[in-house]
Amino acid sequence: MATPVATIETSTAYFVLNGDGTCGPTPAAGGHWGESLISGPAVAGLAARALEHDYSQAGFTPARFTIDLLKPARQLPTRTQTRLIRAGRRVRYTECDVIQGDWIVARATAVQYLTSEAPPGDEWTTEPVFTAPEASQDSGILVGSDPAGWSVLGAEHQNTAAKRAYYRGVDVVVGEELSPFVRAVIVAEAAANMVINLGTRGIGYINGDLTVSMSRLPRSEFIGVQGDSRFATGGVATGTATLFDEAGPFGIALVTSIANPAAQIDFAGTARTDAPGAELFGESKS
Repeated sequence: MATPVATIETSTAYFVLNGDGTCGPTPAAGGHWGESLISGPAVAGLAARALEHDYSQAGFTPARFTIDLLKPARQLPTRTQTRLIRAGRRVRYTECDVIQGDWIVARATAVQYLTSEAPPGDEWTTEPVFTAPEASQDSGILVGSDPAGWSVLGAEHQNTAAKRAYYRGVDVVVGEELSPFVRAVIVAEAAANMVINLGTRGIGYINGDLTVSMSRLPRSEFIGVQGDSRFATGGVATGTATLFDEAGPFGIALVTSIANPAAQIDFAGTARTDAPGAELFGESKS
């Protein structure tokens, strides 16, 4: 008999640990593209948790995490399978499969670099600026765009202005606090597609992957995600966003996306605030 999906009492995190070693999705793991699906942040968070648990190494910094979302993950018991690809003196490569039944629904890779001293000399650098909202929201994401300002995600942000977000993420497993690495992955997955692909008719692209690259781990609970670039042709889009904590910029998120107009999320249309996993949505100002 299959392990049942977790009940509403455990919905403060994406998953509960089952006795058979699988993870049972809670209502918080629900996907916004369909009520039977698990969200991208839940899948990415589970993979990041597994890689960090199995292969974190003192003295090494997780510099890159990439996840390919191979097929829709559903509200089913989920497990991970990790492997060490290479353990070098200065670089470590690891890999994780996210598995449901006989299917690999996502595959993630991580790169860790040995922390050391910077080489001599001065280098070119960027100095992006992020202004956080005055008030944070513990249970949901705040979105900023011009001229709408900061609010929960709603129709007022359906414009052509650059977008930004501010979020602390959701715990992966009930009873486990997020590590800085896993938090960065979850926030990036939750916000990158939105800050890159939210337009005048809502979100009509679904991302097939996510790459998070970091020069250091985030140092604060809330993380800012600010859209930097976007290019789209023939229903294929790519874009980048900068990740910020209270100390400043620390990384970049990159997504590639494919048009998904059949399941367009239009915040000026049907309300999505009661959909499974609705932590990204709230009452709109309009």
